[in-house]
Amino acid sequence: MTHARATKAPHPRDVLLGAQAGAVALPVCDHYAGVEARMRKSLALQAQWAAERGACPFDVTLDCEDGAPVGGEAEHAALVVALVQGLDWSAPVRPRVGVRVHPVDHPAFEADVATIVGAVGDRLTHVMCPKVESVADVERAAAALDAAGAPALALHVLIESPAAVHRAFDIAAHPRVVSLSFGLMDFVSAHGGAIPAEAMALPGQFEHPLVRRAKLEIASAAHAHGKVPSHCVVTEFRDRDAVRAAARRAAREFGYTRMWSIHPDQIEPIVQAFQPSEQAVATAAEIIVQAAAADWAPISHQGHLHDRASFRYFWQVLERAHATGVPLPESVRGYFS
Repeated sequence: MTHARATKAPHPRDVLLGAQAGAVALPVCDHYAGVEARMRKSLALQAQWAAERGACPFDVTLDCEDGAPVGGEAEHAALVVALVQGLDWSAPVRPRVGVRVHPVDHPAFEADVATIVGAVGDRLTHVMCPKVESVADVERAAAALDAAGAPALALHVLIESPAAVHRAFDIAAHPRVVSLSFGLMDFVSAHGGAIPAEAMALPGQFEHPLVRRAKLEIASAAHAHGKVPSHCVVTEFRDRDAVRAAARRAAREFGYTRMWSIHPDQIEPIVQAFQPSEQAVATAAEIIVQAAAADWAPISHQGHLHDRASFRYFWQVLERAHATGVPLPESVRGYFS
């Protein structure tokens, strides 16, 4: 099949619908910054990546919850507005910036949303709502976004307690929720010392049974409703190899398709860990090309039978490769032009 045939054939996104998996696509890294100098540096780094690569595989989330000093919440919210307004919105690659507001039961929550979303809601990619415990919290957050004039703004939620993990499937089912993140530190603390401190570090966060269970429940809930599961932080932020290995485990063993970064040095290894290998991309391209030539009927490839279920998987490999900067074979590049 030629490249021209690939571009003229029905697009895989149109053909391979019918399953919720992969219904939402987000960059694989979500970078958090709450101190002004780090917020400015993070936004500049994103602009640099976008200019150099023609795309940006990470979001920047400006943090009010941990970034605002006590008593200075209003000033911090105003700073976030100024930073967003100061970005180059005429750039070929549009900035991807969100904001983490205070929890819905915090006195500053309503003001955060009114100030920030009311001023720049049309430019934000998402609002992250922390410490969500129930669907009622989601409803309250969604109502605040609506009141601020942003009824279509994506809502990301942070699951940080045993009770919230228990309700993760109901929370993920809410139509305004786009992504579920796991809050490791608060989750461990919520157990009143029953989980040791080692579970907040590596390799403990992948080994303690209660933490593993929480990670799996959140990922499963997200995938069940076509939402994006976002993996928790790695505190060993200067150990790039450790970050890369943790991101790889999060992706391959726990089903996460996105991960938090809390230091600029973590962004590159996270993106690399979520990239499919060149061989995986080559195989996926061969199967998609062959499937398209067969009008998406079952095919045999290297002795294996494939149908639309596996076609969908291999198409998602290509989409992830494109999103993370892996070069695509010429035979499928036209699908992404």
